[in-house]
Amino acid sequence: MIVDSAIYVDGHRSAPLALKEMREASRKKGGFAWVGLYEPTEEEFASIAGEFGLHEPAVRDTIRAHQRPKVERFGDSLFVVLKAARYLEEKETVEFGEIHAFVGSDYVITIRYGEAPELKEVRQRMEGQPELLSKGPFAVLYAFMARVVDNYGPVVEGLENDIDEIEGQVFEGDPGASPVVSRRIYDLSREVIRFHQAVQPLAGALGQLAEGDTPGIDPRVRRHLRTLRDGALRVTERVEGFRELLSNILSVNLTLIGINQNDQVKKISAWAAMLVVPTLISGIYGMNFEYMPELSWLLGYPFAVLLMVTISLILYRAFKRSGWL
Repeated sequence: MIVDSAIYVDGHRSAPLALKEMREASRKKGGFAWVGLYEPTEEEFASIAGEFGLHEPAVRDTIRAHQRPKVERFGDSLFVVLKAARYLEEKETVEFGEIHAFVGSDYVITIRYGEAPELKEVRQRMEGQPELLSKGPFAVLYAFMARVVDNYGPVVEGLENDIDEIEGQVFEGDPGASPVVSRRIYDLSREVIRFHQAVQPLAGALGQLAEGDTPGIDPRVRRHLRTLRDGALRVTERVEGFRELLSNILSVNLTLIGINQNDQVKKISAWAAMLVVPTLISGIYGMNFEYMPELSWLLGYPFAVLLMVTISLILYRAFKRSGWL
């Protein structure tokens, strides 16, 4: 559905017009049209694509959604896909949405899918900055790309806090918690990978816009895009650091699990060894033979019991000193 649409001339919003009149009116007035949509149906978007002459391959990508972040040029227009993200504190997960944009010399069309941030606030902020808005559609493109990058900040902080908690759990050395921690590390690694897949291509797209030969971008907007690219690169570097850190934490956790299991095996082996000696001696004396030297010995029974206790105590002290018990 269409959330908002307007024509902007010299950075100021003009009176609303019907969709079929917008592009022609924007050309006559020397401004540009900005149409915002939220999860449009195929029929709704077809009418907009026809009115603004959008290229068919990009239209198909928009209808399907779930695209990889990218910037593609089709003639004199651009098709941009961004992955928005937000951190859910109560679930300790990252939720993703998409923003698609078609940018031409006299129009910008933004399409929001899922839990992407509201672009209404971006529009209101831009309308409060007519000097920047007068720079044209690429200024609008910069504005909502900046909103997406700004929203990455809380996600990075949330993931960092989760990693700090996991580090504490791993190095606290609670053996019973190790399998649970391993599962949490795996889940968090998956979230970090998904976030990296959303962020990493954005830096390249911003670099393409800031340093490339895309016509129609005002020098001031290019400077803003370079700054924004640097911010996206910093986020990418931190996320890559998260991936490496989680990999190291998982290795340490698996090592600690192995050490704990080895300690348990040692304890079981030590107790088994102490039980074997009494069992062996009692088994020998329990054999039903008539001619055994010790059967007629008056101290045979006390000696056998003392022997079993003595050997067991010797084994216990030996295992205790070696750290097996």
